[in-house]
Amino acid sequence: MAGRWGAVTVLASAQFVMTLDSTVMNVSISTVVKDLHTTIAAMQATITFYTLTMAAFMLLGAKLGDVWGRRRALIIGSIVYAVGSGTTALAPNIVVLFLGWSVVEGLGAVLVIPAIAALIADNYSGHARVTAFAVIGAASGVAVAVGPLIGGFLTTYASWRYVFAGEVVIMAIVLLFRNVVSDNGARKHLRIDVLSVLLSAAALVLIVYGLLQTKTWGWILPTQQDVTVLGLSPVPFIIAIGSVLLWLFFVRQRALIRQGRAPLLNTAILRLRQLRAGVGSLGIQYTVTAGLFFIVPIYLQLALGYDALATGLRIFPLSVALVLFSILGTALARRLSPKVIARIGQLGLVAASLVLLGSVDPKLNNWIFAAGMFLSGAALGLLASQLGNVTMSAVGDDELSEAGGVQGVYQNLGSSLGTALIGSVMIASLTTIFAGAVAASTLPADVQQEISSRTQGGVAVVAAADVPKIAQDAGLTSEQSDQLASIYSTSQLESLRLSFAALAFVSVGALFFSRNLPAQVLGRESEDEEEAAASS
Repeated sequence: MAGRWGAVTVLASAQFVMTLDSTVMNVSISTVVKDLHTTIAAMQATITFYTLTMAAFMLLGAKLGDVWGRRRALIIGSIVYAVGSGTTALAPNIVVLFLGWSVVEGLGAVLVIPAIAALIADNYSGHARVTAFAVIGAASGVAVAVGPLIGGFLTTYASWRYVFAGEVVIMAIVLLFRNVVSDNGARKHLRIDVLSVLLSAAALVLIVYGLLQTKTWGWILPTQQDVTVLGLSPVPFIIAIGSVLLWLFFVRQRALIRQGRAPLLNTAILRLRQLRAGVGSLGIQYTVTAGLFFIVPIYLQLALGYDALATGLRIFPLSVALVLFSILGTALARRLSPKVIARIGQLGLVAASLVLLGSVDPKLNNWIFAAGMFLSGAALGLLASQLGNVTMSAVGDDELSEAGGVQGVYQNLGSSLGTALIGSVMIASLTTIFAGAVAASTLPADVQQEISSRTQGGVAVVAAADVPKIAQDAGLTSEQSDQLASIYSTSQLESLRLSFAALAFVSVGALFFSRNLPAQVLGRESEDEEEAAASS
């Protein structure tokens, strides 16, 4: 393991675990809800806040990597992450699960993820660096590929808790082989500005929390009359406050630079077109991935009644394609520029979203759905093979940790937005469609009024098979219960269709960021220089 590729093997193992947590539990949502006696909305918040914790404190993690040393940050972060995974494995309720997963694991990851990016750039150069970043992308792809299957298998035949116990073991292996990774970066003696940390964290938390609550409070007009601000939904006010805090964060960074003090983020690197294009494309990639991995398992499990393993198998075409095309993207990088490869991937995302939109039927049991999932994976794989190297190649060695932190922010903010935004589209549209369908149905007026009253604050996402019993317990006749179940199933289908449409809209936005991606093959010049030095 101590050979040329030992470092990337260790770092890819850590990256595998970071990504695994974002996909492995999605197929187990309904089981965890039952085991911990919680709700789908609570699980959505837990999944969202795991990535949001990382996004909110990623810049701090990157800066601590400069102060402590990148390898030491990797070590400390791996220990914290392992503690969080162990806590989650033993969680007796949703509160402990939230603390262990969303908070402790997230805080460990803010040290690990920027360190991975910086250490890859530190240990490799030329095309070897391109390949190493592609390996990191492939590790994420493998985690996406096997995550649903691991989660599905263990949840179906053992317990979802073993997933987190396994993560403790992998992080222990990373710690065991930590010395394989070289750290040539000099430590920086600087004081971290606490106000900057608070401003950035609060801003990101408020913005994503506001998006998360759209499903409950509405976008502008309130859906719950007892939760309003000036007669409107609290959402636009929360997002506005978050946006103001984000603006104040950037004002603070510029002030620190003028005073000769160390900023939490050197805003100058955000003026680099290549970096902006790389992290923007990365954010869109993770938004689409997280959105897909939230809405599809929810529909497969709750609308169609699949268990966790069957759900993982239905997602498998995306997973396989992601790994295969990550490898293909690495090979293409020797001949094609990141801009060409990424644009192929981004166009593939648009096409995949439209194919998935056309695949929606009551059972999702058709070749169109499988083709749409495979095409999604292929597009995401091409992007994964390029974007890490694009971002880190945009800066010098002194800014590797900072660039890794920015990359981690966009990556996890994209994941948070994917789960919050696309998930909220699904849940909010379910409420609207269901209410409209009930009002247009032949159900008696008193029954319609009772249903309207009970769903005033939103429609709970429940298994379609459970609706008849819920309806009968509420006093409806057997015939009315079956009619209501049919309405609910149709509403679930239409909400999935709207969610795929939202993914198509997000995918189109990805093309905006690819304009400034490098139009030349990366790594070729460094490789030529190394060969010339070796021959002289």
